[in-house]
Amino acid sequence: EILPSIASTMFRLPWRAASPLIARSSTRAFSAAPTELRVERLVEPHAGVTIVTLDRPAARNSLGKNLLGELQDAVAALHHDRETRVVIFNSAVEKVFCAGADLKERATMPEEEVGPFVERLRATFTAIEQLPMPTIAAIEGAALGGGLELALGCDLRVAGNKAVLGVPETSLAIIPGAGGTQRLPRLIGLGRAKELMFTADRIGSERAEEIGLVNYAVEGGTATDRALDIAARIAKNGPIAVRLAKKAASAGMQADISTGMDIERGCYAQVITTKDRLEGLAAFREKRAPNYTCE
Repeated sequence: EILPSIASTMFRLPWRAASPLIARSSTRAFSAAPTELRVERLVEPHAGVTIVTLDRPAARNSLGKNLLGELQDAVAALHHDRETRVVIFNSAVEKVFCAGADLKERATMPEEEVGPFVERLRATFTAIEQLPMPTIAAIEGAALGGGLELALGCDLRVAGNKAVLGVPETSLAIIPGAGGTQRLPRLIGLGRAKELMFTADRIGSERAEEIGLVNYAVEGGTATDRALDIAARIAKNGPIAVRLAKKAASAGMQADISTGMDIERGCYAQVITTKDRLEGLAAFREKRAPNYTCE
């Protein structure tokens, strides 16, 4: 089932990722014209999971104006979607997650348009970061520059063993400008982030896992499967509680610990009055699986 507010941008296309888990899930997509992005809400056995798939093979999923616009629209719709409990971002293009900004398009862009376009990238990745539900980047192949910055906007990252990650902007005499200089140090530490930025080095998935850039390095072609496994473990929990846990942790990390405790206190107060909290207690008492309804 496709998100109603963006259904008009979708088109019917069979799933192309080599993922047995997704292949067993029923999805539906309808539209009038091809696009560079697909949004699919999965049904059982992956109910509650929505997958956002970059699909611009001719440009290695590089972020041009059209793809960025579609991504902005999809994220805006997801922000108000109460049925989705986890969002996975992945790629339908072999050997690449996202190659970053479309430099060919950038080369033809008037200088006065460059700054506003980069600001759109920055705002879009911030909108991903601010989605209320957990997000997972399933990375196969290259995630470079803006592609890695997109993944950094997600809560969790899984990378296949052929993944290549990096922020090579300084090799082009620019800097990571869509959040990379801020999110990367917060994730892996200032020293390691500076090394990646200053050297423009590219690293594989195992090294990325070692330094905390990704949560899991997995066999090639299985990143989305692992993301679905993680998503299933998240989706079975109380959705309001999960969203508020994300809010408390994310907002608290930007503040001193005393302010963070206040944020946690406010988030906890919001779960006390929910029907899901009572359902969780009842299910525990009755020794059964809970049926959470996001109320």
